[in-house]
Amino acid sequence: MVKKGTIKIAGQEHGIRVESRVLEEEIQQAVTKGYRHIEVAAYGQHGIGGRLWRGGDAQIKVDVTGSSGQRLGSMGFANTMIEVFGPASDDVGWLNAGALIIVRGNATNGVANAMAQGKVYIDGDIGARGMTMTKHNPRFEPPELWVFGKAGDSFAEFMAGGVAVVCGVGSENEKDVLGYRPCVGMVGGKIFFRGSQSSYSVHDARLITDLPKEEWSWLKINLKKFLQAIGKEYLFEDLVEKRQEWKLLSALKPHEKKERSIRKMNVFRLDAWERELGSGGLIGDLVSVDRSPIGLITSGELRRFVPIWANEKYLPPCQAHCPTGIPVQKRWELIRKGKMQEAVNLALEYTPFPATVCGYLCPNLCMQNCSRQTVNLPAVDITILGKASLEAKEPKPHPATGKKVAVIGGGAAGLSVAWQLWMKGHDAVIYEGRKQLGGKITETIPQSRIPDEIVAHEIKRLAKNVHHIHLNASLTKEKFGKLKNEFDFIVIASGAAKPRKINVRGIDKALAALDFLRQSKLNCIKVGKKVVVIGAGNVGCDAATEAFRLGAKSVTLIDVQQPASFGVERRHAETAGAKFLWPCFTKAITAKGVELTDGEVLPADTVIVAVGDVPDLSFLPDDVATKKGFIVVNEYFKTNDDQIFAIGDAVKPGLLTDAIGAGRIAARAINDLLKGSHETYDQLLPIDFNRIKTEYFDARIKSFSDLVSCATNCASCGACRDCGMCESICPQNAISRKTLEGENFEYVVDEELCIGCGFCAGTCPTGVWEIVENAPLE
Repeated sequence: MVKKGTIKIAGQEHGIRVESRVLEEEIQQAVTKGYRHIEVAAYGQHGIGGRLWRGGDAQIKVDVTGSSGQRLGSMGFANTMIEVFGPASDDVGWLNAGALIIVRGNATNGVANAMAQGKVYIDGDIGARGMTMTKHNPRFEPPELWVFGKAGDSFAEFMAGGVAVVCGVGSENEKDVLGYRPCVGMVGGKIFFRGSQSSYSVHDARLITDLPKEEWSWLKINLKKFLQAIGKEYLFEDLVEKRQEWKLLSALKPHEKKERSIRKMNVFRLDAWERELGSGGLIGDLVSVDRSPIGLITSGELRRFVPIWANEKYLPPCQAHCPTGIPVQKRWELIRKGKMQEAVNLALEYTPFPATVCGYLCPNLCMQNCSRQTVNLPAVDITILGKASLEAKEPKPHPATGKKVAVIGGGAAGLSVAWQLWMKGHDAVIYEGRKQLGGKITETIPQSRIPDEIVAHEIKRLAKNVHHIHLNASLTKEKFGKLKNEFDFIVIASGAAKPRKINVRGIDKALAALDFLRQSKLNCIKVGKKVVVIGAGNVGCDAATEAFRLGAKSVTLIDVQQPASFGVERRHAETAGAKFLWPCFTKAITAKGVELTDGEVLPADTVIVAVGDVPDLSFLPDDVATKKGFIVVNEYFKTNDDQIFAIGDAVKPGLLTDAIGAGRIAARAINDLLKGSHETYDQLLPIDFNRIKTEYFDARIKSFSDLVSCATNCASCGACRDCGMCESICPQNAISRKTLEGENFEYVVDEELCIGCGFCAGTCPTGVWEIVENAPLE
């Protein structure tokens, strides 16, 4: 990414305040575009400067003028420096994860609340509850809060790590430079302060009035850095002149804390509850209900909620959105277990094209719906596993049944159904009208999208097992009738290769997109310098990319609506230099180019039409139902003729993965019919994204380059990873792991110990545990 200069972002436009969400989007977009110095004129917006991980390791400087709102620099990253030229509102540096935040003025409540890394410099006083609930990961430097003035009440409440320094400048005559009762619940970290402090939680912290040598040395070195950052280094000598003015509060270790007396429940009941509500109390003369003690926490049948270990009861989002139905998550699980070859081989049970489609041509709906995407993190990269599947070993087919199925068409859909039928032991016979198998994959998809040798390898693997293949096999109604007599079933997978015509003058001067792509793949066509493509979908984008490869200097794609193209096809066309225009309505195609209805003429040496294709169904019996040129089928892809199935683009235009998935479903239905039985297949629902604990994701990972890192970072949505966290966190020890046959296991709940608290569901990374209402008592 090219580093750019300074960009200014306004918090107010046309006299109206910009929403915090919109302002943050503008900042994130600026970082994405390469800006590393951002000036924000704030108008009370929240969260300015936080979460700028898109900058990678590059240093980002954010200057804030005006009035910054709450949570300045919240969840800030280590690459970020934020400087506010004035005071700041509540929760400066909330959940800070590494940013340096400088406030040139006072800050209100909650400064550095729950901070884990980074530094916060305040050139003034702070409000209540500063440095509360901080923590320190030993792998990183501890978080630091520096305050030039004094701190408000409840300072360092529940502090669990880090360092705070309060200089007390301007508060020399006050008795509490740290406010009222600091350090309550403090379990870690330390606080340097200059001045007086009359009270603090003696149960949680120790006061050191004579700083040890190493502590004094650390303070002086870092105090100088703080003063330099706020422009007051001239005060350094004054602040360190009297060492005795500095004191230190350090958290007591657990074994150093004194045991506190706790009022027992029966004492509370007698001294408080009964005195106020019992006889002689506030309402004692008004009620006569039984107030004897009952168990506060129930188990067994009395629980309101019960936990269920719903392991693999829901589909992970990746598999749920894969039209082919490939168990993506299961393959990553096998890799985590060291079963690399099994993970590679598993794909061939679902598709004959694991490398061609998953590795190269699919838009990867599994990745688009990966749970990591819900928090703007990169999806686990299935293309790496797809490409590794090139050397997958085919599964062993079932014993031969002697049943025969004719497959009309050797494209993605036809080869998919033939492969599935072969695995089930049936004899699939392929009839392909052209001279090679593969359909659009081999004939029209540019080499820039996939190397020819990849496709050739996978087709060769299929042809080695599906033996009966007839090429250049044209089909008529008469021949189709003979096939019905010779075969148990027929599957029509002839695709959609007949160009859809548009009714404009001069259409005969244009090339159909598929015809152009076939010729371009053979390098037997010339396009001239200027090309216009009518139709800006993905096929049109492929045509545009190829036109540039063949020598075109200008390619324009036009459409009547916003282009529906997406993914790698759109990116390749845009990278090559294609221009997209819409809405544009074609009036005529002339020798000069494309004339639009508004009178404009787009000059073109070659015009390509890419407005879709329809099936050639001239061979289809008249009694097979069709609609708008496509074959009508049910959910199992069976036509109104019980002997005929239809799949792929002959039924509905779609993705390659749609065609392959349809082949699986049709083959399964045919297998059931041939066996004389109907198997039921569980239609599992996809797991709710909200059940996956995204907090466990490592936000520092920006991309994946190998199979192991992919498998490790797969969230395993809905499938137990056997981490044991539920067993460890259960307050009642009600959950235990039970070993089953082989490598199988399950986690079981002891109903008499379980109180239905839901801790197991709340902590489970993969969303396996669910909490449901208990059955009502009779």
